[in-house]
Amino acid sequence: MMGFQSDQQPKLFYPSINLEQRIPDQHVLRRIRSQVDFDFIYDEVRDRYGIKGNISVPPPAILKMMLLLVLYNVRSERELMNTIPLRLDWLWFLGYDLDSEIPNHSVLSKARARWGVEAFRCFFERIVWQCMQAGLVDGTKLFVDSSLIEADASNNSVVSRAAFEPYLLKGCRELEARLEEPQEASCDEEPPVTPKSGAANKRHVSTTDPDASVVR
Repeated sequence: MMGFQSDQQPKLFYPSINLEQRIPDQHVLRRIRSQVDFDFIYDEVRDRYGIKGNISVPPPAILKMMLLLVLYNVRSERELMNTIPLRLDWLWFLGYDLDSEIPNHSVLSKARARWGVEAFRCFFERIVWQCMQAGLVDGTKLFVDSSLIEADASNNSVVSRAAFEPYLLKGCRELEARLEEPQEASCDEEPPVTPKSGAANKRHVSTTDPDASVVR
C-alpha cells in the first residue's frame, strides 16, 4: 500500500534533538574541533575591543566561520551566513543551536578591519599549522584553479611531432655546419620534447604556438 505525506503542522518543540549526536564520529569538523584550539584568539585580540558597548561575536566563532568559508569553497561571506542555518554540522561546529541567531555577514569584514589584515592572516596560518600537526593536512594533494584560454594558433598549424622531428634535425645540422665551434651536444640526438598533459599533446605540437595544447 502506497503511503502519502500529510500536510501536518510543524512541531513547536523538539526536545529529543541533540546536534552532538547528529554529527558522525569521522566528520572532518568533529576532528578539527577536537584537535584545533581556537581560543588562543581571545588573548591575541583582547586589546582591540573596548570594555563598554555592544557585545561582539566571539572571536573563535569568527575564525571558525572563515575556516568554513575556505574549507567548503563558499563563494562569499553573505552566502556563508545564508548557508549556516541549513547545515547542522556547521551549527554544531560554531557552537550554535537550531534557534541561534546567525550574525550578519558584515561581522567578518569588520573583524578583519578591527584585527588588521596581517594579524588576521597570522591567526589563520596558525590554525592551518595546528591542522598539520594534528595530521588533518598532509599536502599530498594539490588543487589548482585554472581556465582555458583560446590560443592564437590555428588547428591547421598542429603537426605530428614524429613527422616534424626530421626537419628539426636537418635544420640543426645546417646551423651547426655554419658555426665555427660546434656545440658539444650533437644534432644526432633527438630534440627534447616538452611534456604536456594528455596523450595527444605528447604526439602533436603547434608550429605557430608551441605552448598551445589540444583540448576537446
